[in-house]
Amino acid sequence: MIAYFRTVFTAAWALLQGMAITLKYLFKPSITIHYPTEKLVPYEKFRGALLFDAETCISCNLCVKACPSACIQLENATNPQTKKKIAKVDWYSIDFGKCNFCRLCEEVCPTKPKAVWHSLDYEVVFYTRDEMVRCWKAGINYIGKYWNRKEKIFKDPEGQISIQEVHSRR
Repeated sequence: MIAYFRTVFTAAWALLQGMAITLKYLFKPSITIHYPTEKLVPYEKFRGALLFDAETCISCNLCVKACPSACIQLENATNPQTKKKIAKVDWYSIDFGKCNFCRLCEEVCPTKPKAVWHSLDYEVVFYTRDEMVRCWKAGINYIGKYWNRKEKIFKDPEGQISIQEVHSRR
């Protein structure tokens, strides 16, 4: 008989402890983010999508050499009169299908501010394999364009949602 009442008492005590925890958090403010109307801003060390600035790049090829997955390609610009290479990039591409977001390309970039950097964007959208290969030239925005093989033109990626309008560089 004593064992029965002991079991009832311990169960009631556990129920009261659980209700006390519930009541404690009932009156605290909510920390839930209502996605997708509200967005979380990731921590500063977060490695999101790679972005590129063609105006800042000096075409040193260090990012291409440092990339372990060989997903970065670039071509130096040439002077039309002398046909010599100049310290600017003609085009730059990153294959996000191969990229492992190791950040070596960003660390090795000698320019200030960095020409290639990881943004805080965590909602990069790819609908086709072609959209995973982003290309940049002078005058193209930070997100880049992709080559559409069917239409044979560069297109802006659709559905790209940006966390921040001004992308922070480290």
